[in-house]
Amino acid sequence: MKRKRKGYAKWGYIFCAPFMAAFLIFSLYPVIFTGIIGFTDFKGIGVTKFHFLEDPFANFTSVLTNATFQKAFQNTVVIWLTNFVPQILLALLLTAWFTDRRSKIRGEGLFKVLFYMPNIITAATIAILFNALLGYPMGPVNDVLMRLGITSQPINFQVNKMVARGTVSFIQFWMWYGYTMIILISGVMGISPEIFESAEVDGANRVQTFLYITLPNLKTILLFTLVTSLIGGLQMFDIPKLFLMGGPDNSTLTTSVFIYNQAFSGSYLYNRAAAASMIMFVIICIMAAFLFFLLRDKDEAAENRMLRKSEKERRLALKEGRKQA
Repeated sequence: MKRKRKGYAKWGYIFCAPFMAAFLIFSLYPVIFTGIIGFTDFKGIGVTKFHFLEDPFANFTSVLTNATFQKAFQNTVVIWLTNFVPQILLALLLTAWFTDRRSKIRGEGLFKVLFYMPNIITAATIAILFNALLGYPMGPVNDVLMRLGITSQPINFQVNKMVARGTVSFIQFWMWYGYTMIILISGVMGISPEIFESAEVDGANRVQTFLYITLPNLKTILLFTLVTSLIGGLQMFDIPKLFLMGGPDNSTLTTSVFIYNQAFSGSYLYNRAAAASMIMFVIICIMAAFLFFLLRDKDEAAENRMLRKSEKERRLALKEGRKQA
C-alpha cells in the first residue's frame, strides 16, 4: 500500500509542476524583482545594470512627495468609495430580494444572469461603449438631452472633471454590483434554513429577518467582499486608462495609471514605478488589516483572550509548583 501511495503521489507533483514553474517565472520573480529595483537607480529601456542608491528610500520619498501621485491616490479613493458604497447597498438589496423565501420571483435565474452580465464584458468594450454614448458633438446622450429640450447645445462631458470622475465610478459600479450580489447570495445559501424558519414562526417580518439574521451571518462574506473590493479598487486601471487616459486634467488618474505612466512613458522610471507599487502594497495591507480588525468576531476574540489568560496562569502555576518541589 505504501508503494502504491508513493507511486500515486509523484503524479500529483508532476501535474503541479507546470503551475509552479509558471508561478515562479511570471509571478514570484517579478514581485521580488520589483521589490529590489525600488531601492535602485534602474530606469530606461534596454538597461540591464543598476546600482543601489545611497539613500535606499529616495524613490519612496520622491513618490510620496509627488503632487501627481497624491492626486492619483485621492482620485483612486474617491472613485472607489463612490462606486463601492452604492454597489454594496444595491447588492444587499438584490440579495434580500432573491433569497427571501416568501418572495416567489418568476424568471429569477434570468434576472441574475442579466445583473451579472456587465462583469463578463471586457473593459475595452465598455470604454468604447461609453465613449460613444458620451460623444461630442453628436452622441446618444447629447441627442436625447437636446430632443427633450434639457439643453440647446451639445455638452462635452469628457472635459468636465466631475462628470468624468462620476462616469468612471458609475462604470465600476455597473460592472461589479452583479458579482457582489452573486457572492452575497452564495453566503446566504450557506446559512441554515432552520434559522429562517424559526424567525418566520416567531413572526419576524422580512426587514427584521434580513437585519437581525441574514446580515450578522454574512459578516465573513461581507469581510471578503470588502477586502477584495478594496484591493481591486486601489488597483483600478483598465477603465480610467482606456476611457479617458486619466484626463481631463488628471481627474480620473488612478495610482495604477500613475505607475504605468512612470514605467512605460517618458523617462521609463522603473525604480519610481516599483517604489509606488510597494507603497500601494503597504497601504492595501494596512487597510485590509483594519477591516479585519473592524469586522472581527468580538465574542470569539474575547474567548480567545480568556483562553490565553487561563493557559498563561496554568503555566505559571506549574512553574511555581516545580520551584517548590
